[in-house]
Amino acid sequence: MFSSTTVLALIGSATATILWDGRLNNETSSAFLDDWSFSNTVGQYQYYIHGDGPVTDYVKLATAYKNPADSGSKQGIQVTIDNSSVWNSDNMLRTELIPQTSAPINKGKVFYHFSVQHTTTHPPSAYEEHQVCFFESHFTELKYGLIDGEQGTLDRALRWDVNSETQFNVTFKAGIWHNIAYAIDFDVGSVGFYHSTGGNDLKLTVPPVSAAVFYWPYRYRS
Repeated sequence: MFSSTTVLALIGSATATILWDGRLNNETSSAFLDDWSFSNTVGQYQYYIHGDGPVTDYVKLATAYKNPADSGSKQGIQVTIDNSSVWNSDNMLRTELIPQTSAPINKGKVFYHFSVQHTTTHPPSAYEEHQVCFFESHFTELKYGLIDGEQGTLDRALRWDVNSETQFNVTFKAGIWHNIAYAIDFDVGSVGFYHSTGGNDLKLTVPPVSAAVFYWPYRYRS
């Protein structure tokens, strides 16, 4: 089982306007996700890629799941996969949360900001590839574990890829919060990477890299 403790925060523009807010400060449980459907697009997230168990098997809300340094969030989101997390007869185990919005989060220069952590309880497997925060076209994504086709038997790196090439990596230790922002310029075709840990301020870690930017759509997956 892979449990990813994740604060799903904000998508903002270069003018500091919040375009989409994934913080669930007004929700008391993840049960609201069951209300979403293609004919009833309510709430902040599309939730249709998951196993056949109840939503609370895969997504939970609690104050323990947020970065303690994040004063703007009342709680965080834990996303989990287990052996029941099979969707559409896929051979991958998947639980996905997808931003639900009509805001222009795929235009101009925008920042996708989130924080991720795992704990020693049901940690992610270093022996398998995990696509953590990504776009369907995979022009940029956060990954963990032994990448499919990679040499070796395990990989404990949390890595940021652009066009399937790693631009940044760090050992993904339990209990350490990683704060991340993708700086995506949909007009120019580039993406930069901001990173910090704990309560430290984000810093530009990798300047913008040329990328075949294409939105369809942004996903959080355990």
